[in-house]
Amino acid sequence: MAETAASLQHTPLHALHLRLGAKMAEFAGYDMPIQYPTGILQEHLHTRAAAGLFDVSHMGQATLVGLDAAAKLERLVPGDLAALAEGRIRYTQFLDANGGILDDLMVTRVSGAAGGVETLFLVVNAGCKTQDFALLAQALPDLKLTILADRALIALQGPAAAEALAKVLPGLTTQPFMSMRDATWRGQTLHVSRSGYTGEDGYEISVPDGLAEAFAEALLALPEVKPVGLGARDSLRLEGGLCLYGHDIDRTTTPVEAGLIWSISRRRRQEGGFPGDERVRLQIAHGPSRKRVGIKPEGKAPAREGTDIHTVGGELIGKITSGGYGPSVGGPVAMGYVEADHAAPDTPVTLMVRGKPLPARVVALPFVPARFYRGS
Repeated sequence: MAETAASLQHTPLHALHLRLGAKMAEFAGYDMPIQYPTGILQEHLHTRAAAGLFDVSHMGQATLVGLDAAAKLERLVPGDLAALAEGRIRYTQFLDANGGILDDLMVTRVSGAAGGVETLFLVVNAGCKTQDFALLAQALPDLKLTILADRALIALQGPAAAEALAKVLPGLTTQPFMSMRDATWRGQTLHVSRSGYTGEDGYEISVPDGLAEAFAEALLALPEVKPVGLGARDSLRLEGGLCLYGHDIDRTTTPVEAGLIWSISRRRRQEGGFPGDERVRLQIAHGPSRKRVGIKPEGKAPAREGTDIHTVGGELIGKITSGGYGPSVGGPVAMGYVEADHAAPDTPVTLMVRGKPLPARVVALPFVPARFYRGS
């Protein structure tokens, strides 16, 4: 049964969204902005051309503190956290005993890279945060888990993001990609990560709740910054070939099948020591039976999640997991899983859309090349 508006949680920016005329809807138990009056298409294109501001405060933020915290967290994820330098961020996944993905997350080593007591900063998905935090508390009882329920999370994404942020928080223009720095604004500490979920350069900024609205308004006062809702966030990440948990990755998919093998270092591949390591390492060595691929439908009809993928001869070989219109591409784009023998780029396939066969091709991801900051 759908949650009523009264039962939904609100982020610290909820009142701002309403003032800006956002169309609101339920997402992961929160009342979230889907789009603003300009619409998803314009929000998407503005982010690609300038800078979009996103409220992602529904995500879970926490710190994990204790002796050898990185090494202990490695027992639950395949990412190489031991090699993570202070101030740097690693993308990884919580896995189950079969190598299925319980959630994906970002881990930052805040302090303690030389050993001893270490502090890690975690950001997990909104829909999984309760189970993630329960897993951490149960599996790592000797570490102190602090859920940061009093902090908002604001994403600023696009080619003008660095220029815009510098007008409000100077000194972060050359901050490396996948790193976190602390900054002070109005006497309070903000955690600024150079990362994001659009394929563009940008930042995710953890802000104390009481400061969030004023900070967002300071950014929105700049002509290059416009508010962007979850609708354009989804089309941007789809064009960027980025996975959405619960759709493109879940407990039925492994990091290898999902094309996330790059997030597992050579040491972790060799040593294992994480849940499902036997299956994951076997797939790395011999290849998975299916792979996540990009799909480019011909024509204008989009292929939505759940659409069957067939060979031209009619054999069922997979399903679409995410699909829609790609504004930057100017046509429909999709991702899904197909049998490995049919995963090569330019392989012709047939999609069953509303009961009708639609020609399409397997294409390399991403649809729009990433423009992450790589340094001057």
